[in-house]
Amino acid sequence: MNSAPEVNSPANSPPNGGSEDSPNAPVAAFTDFALDPLILKAIAEQGYTTPTPIQAKAIPIVLTGQDVMGAAQTGTGKTAAFILPIIQKLLPLSSSSASPARHPIRALVLTPTRELSDQVAENAANYSRHTDLRTAVVFGGVDMQPQVAALRAGVEILIATPGRLLDHLGSKTANLSQVEILVLDEADRMLDMGFLPDLQRIINLIPVKRQTLLFSATFSHEIKKLAQSYLRNPVTVEVARQNAAADTVTQVAHLVASENKQAAIVSIIHERTQAGFPRQYLIFTNSRLGCARLARALERDGIKTGALHGDKSQGERTLTLDAFKSGVIEALVATDVAARGLDIPDMPCVINHELPFSAEDFIHRIGRTGRAGSKGDAIALVDSSEKRLLDDIEKLLKRQLDIAPLPASDFAPAKALTRGRSTKSVPPPKQPVDPFFYQPYQASPKASSEAAAEPMNEAGITPAKPLVGALLGGSRKKSH
Repeated sequence: MNSAPEVNSPANSPPNGGSEDSPNAPVAAFTDFALDPLILKAIAEQGYTTPTPIQAKAIPIVLTGQDVMGAAQTGTGKTAAFILPIIQKLLPLSSSSASPARHPIRALVLTPTRELSDQVAENAANYSRHTDLRTAVVFGGVDMQPQVAALRAGVEILIATPGRLLDHLGSKTANLSQVEILVLDEADRMLDMGFLPDLQRIINLIPVKRQTLLFSATFSHEIKKLAQSYLRNPVTVEVARQNAAADTVTQVAHLVASENKQAAIVSIIHERTQAGFPRQYLIFTNSRLGCARLARALERDGIKTGALHGDKSQGERTLTLDAFKSGVIEALVATDVAARGLDIPDMPCVINHELPFSAEDFIHRIGRTGRAGSKGDAIALVDSSEKRLLDDIEKLLKRQLDIAPLPASDFAPAKALTRGRSTKSVPPPKQPVDPFFYQPYQASPKASSEAAAEPMNEAGITPAKPLVGALLGGSRKKSH
């Protein structure tokens, strides 16, 4: 297999993220890609005019038909970087005929989670809305019959999780013999050992002559090596330092004993609320049982909390996510099912109640905040047993996390972690001392006054403002 030519590889890229301009600066216009007017119309209706760096670099290459490995920070519009050129490439084959035979599956997008599948499908539907191309999504946890009906009616772009797709293939309701483009979204997760058997079965049913696209925020050396077996002379597109967290995310760690982490979260939420930060928190745990227990405990502490994990049905997961996005739920405790594909614009804060066992998962977790140019905080609660996990994360990030001391704390931090580690000075609060007070970045006076002026609902929660999905991850036109 030939080595992959690189576009803006880290070795020869500017330090700001692989683009001559800053990651948030205009690098092109969607009109520069020679996209069909029907696609440009759909993009304009979403209010976008300027692509992000990953879109600006990947879209032209995907349009040439080359295989691509695309790496970029989370929240930078990777989905649109492959969906838009796929729609453009399939347009000449689109048909207005009602016959299912005229609408075979031509592009297959595989994702590791149901939530990510749903999000990609929403993107595909929005940007093909003025064309005759049909899109569908299939994932587990829901009734198969509506999916069967959609597949039998014909669909050109199919988004799927591997397990449910294999169910449909076994039932002969899906046929991959005419697939021309295969996409592995969050490819590092798709290529880990848990997915490999299912993935190989699916790939064996797809024509060898195809275009294969791999997109992710993280590509370990092992995953890159494994990916070569699926790609032909791929072009590597990297618009940020590999395995980097977004510059818009302010990271801080607190050294907290395991038994005190729940109290730390309650204090963090209280102090941020007092400081005028939005009342919205995504809290990650490592296990389903721990997720459920922490959610119940936070509820007892008076925080409106929901839980999201693999033991919940898809209907329960959808209702919980909708409640979180609308502001009915203040804190969402989740396992790594929410680490990828959960796109909530302006998510202010992610808290790692436990460090993940995989350093790459840490980047995906904190990538739920600081998306599409917004600012965000990522807080890690670390106990002495997690030192090795913290070391792995810092090795991947190529820097140490700021360790914020807990002033006047009743809880002694893990001494094994403080030895030899520099700490970031955090000024004490003017209000009565709280052992977990911290402020990674200052809330603006305007934000604080607006938060104080906003009415609260019956549960004592300030309703969240309407959220606008950053489907492309690019810049929106200012409203007038």
